[in-house]
Amino acid sequence: MDVVEAVQNYVSKMVNEVAGMKVLLLDSETVTITSLFNPHYIKSNELLDKNDDSDGKQTPIISNVMTQSTLLSHETYLVDRIENRNRDRMRHLKCVCFLRPTTETRQLLVEELKDPCYGDYYLYFSNTLKKSAIERLAEVDEHEVVREVQEYYADYCAINPDFYSLNLGLPNYPLYGISPTSWDGKTFQRTVEGVLSVLLSLKKKPAIRYEGKSSMAKRLAQEVQYQIQQEGQLFTWRRTDTPPILLILDRRSDPVTPLLSQWTYQAMVHELLGINNGRVDLSEVPDIRPELREIVLSRDQDPFYKKNMYLNLGDLSANIKSYVEEYQSKTKSNMNIDSIADMKRFVEEYPEFRKLSANVSKHVALVGELSRLVDKGNLLEVSELEQSLACYDQHANDLKSLQKLIQSTNVSENSKVRLVILYALRYEKSQNMAIDSLLDLLHRNNVSDHGISLIHSVVESASADKRQDDLFAREGFFARSKTVFKGLKGAENVYTMHSPQLTQTLELMIKGKLKETSYPFIEGVTKDRPQDIIIFMVGGVTYEEARYVAQLNASTAGVRLVLGGTCVHNSTSFLNETEDAFCRFIEGLAAARAARFGRTPKQRAV
Repeated sequence: MDVVEAVQNYVSKMVNEVAGMKVLLLDSETVTITSLFNPHYIKSNELLDKNDDSDGKQTPIISNVMTQSTLLSHETYLVDRIENRNRDRMRHLKCVCFLRPTTETRQLLVEELKDPCYGDYYLYFSNTLKKSAIERLAEVDEHEVVREVQEYYADYCAINPDFYSLNLGLPNYPLYGISPTSWDGKTFQRTVEGVLSVLLSLKKKPAIRYEGKSSMAKRLAQEVQYQIQQEGQLFTWRRTDTPPILLILDRRSDPVTPLLSQWTYQAMVHELLGINNGRVDLSEVPDIRPELREIVLSRDQDPFYKKNMYLNLGDLSANIKSYVEEYQSKTKSNMNIDSIADMKRFVEEYPEFRKLSANVSKHVALVGELSRLVDKGNLLEVSELEQSLACYDQHANDLKSLQKLIQSTNVSENSKVRLVILYALRYEKSQNMAIDSLLDLLHRNNVSDHGISLIHSVVESASADKRQDDLFAREGFFARSKTVFKGLKGAENVYTMHSPQLTQTLELMIKGKLKETSYPFIEGVTKDRPQDIIIFMVGGVTYEEARYVAQLNASTAGVRLVLGGTCVHNSTSFLNETEDAFCRFIEGLAAARAARFGRTPKQRAV
């Protein structure tokens, strides 16, 4: 199971099956699904001459599933957005449309077909299209330009081969409705469509299990099962002896993982800087060179990133040093041009040398900025306390360390808030919990009211009674079984002791020991150990969990896992989503009270 390959195959089919010069027309969502980005109108000579992706820099078209040079090799000379109504009329070009079948996009397509800019149209939709929608398109195709209509199920963002996201985040896709157990209607529908797309692209008809304590996971599981039955003709692949499993989990059962500082490359970049559709914004970095203001991280196009994305900062720094030394040695060899043979060798090697030069600059700048942010926020000391709170039960020491860091001027407000949340979650049932004194200490050290409200939001929405399992009961054993090193170098150290709740869940499932009472099946039961497991996390996943799944895939023979969720969280996005949910809950309670007592939430009793 490889979600990147699945999406690559779809995009390759689109551009391969349509012969001749063509344009690729996307919408606002398929741009992110395919990771193709087109901020302005681009012609083929601009692509070839100015924006060759071989140098590893940001270009108008960047793709994790297909490079612009590959698009050009298939005679795709232009990429544009269907929302752009100022496109030139070029009837000599064929148009490949890859669109989400939303009401808005279908209407844009109707307007396009009424007044076509191109000679022929090949329509590919990222999910299922209703018969009525196809009939409507046929009605408006008065110029008879539509040559083909297909469904290609690439309705999600493939990040790593075993990691995907639906990219459903604020403000467009709030997760919760007006209660802690209800979906936002729009987000729920989009989630169902995304999960079905993953299953169809991987050609899997799974048995579905869900987290029993989560009503949201249950509702999603029921709806996905219903849609599979309704679209039975699409799920007609050869049955396997052991059915694949779709496991639907809830982020609220593990609020700790997205709150922790990260120390492996991919996760650390997302936590401190943010990764948005494979791109990282470095525009705020002091003295950054113009060509590095926005960089691309792609495991398929960047061998160094692929090799180091799961390494911690200590090992990564050593590899960066070796990478720079490799570049320096090649620079010296290219300086010695004494003959025609040397010139020929230089010309042949120049594209690769240019790419290496850009890549070295990119990773040196990125790791340098990560190191600066670690020092600026005193993150080593912060992370050590985070790991202690996540893995051990030592209240007196934790409270003393926490009080010290709250009073430190070198620790950011975000770190202080996260530490108090971790403390409150860890010692929620302890008689000695001193949350009130900590909140008072935060006030006295100028932590904003907004920051303190985040603490209430997370503790209220992810308290022990709302979680599936005892999140902290297992940590002492697992943490103490690891070797603790000083510093950052080494596979396991004092900063990486924590393992996500997902770890235990998947290990039990692979062994066939995951309790059906806690994780029931929607329909039927299988006692066989699963071979293919597709995990979906309601409320978002993290790069730390993705790293664990990748390690499990590499080390466990006979088992293939793919992990995904509504979005990919760092601590900031997780806190923002939790706060948004808590505000919605309050609004829901106010509306319920108003309905009960006969007045709107804004009305006051006289």
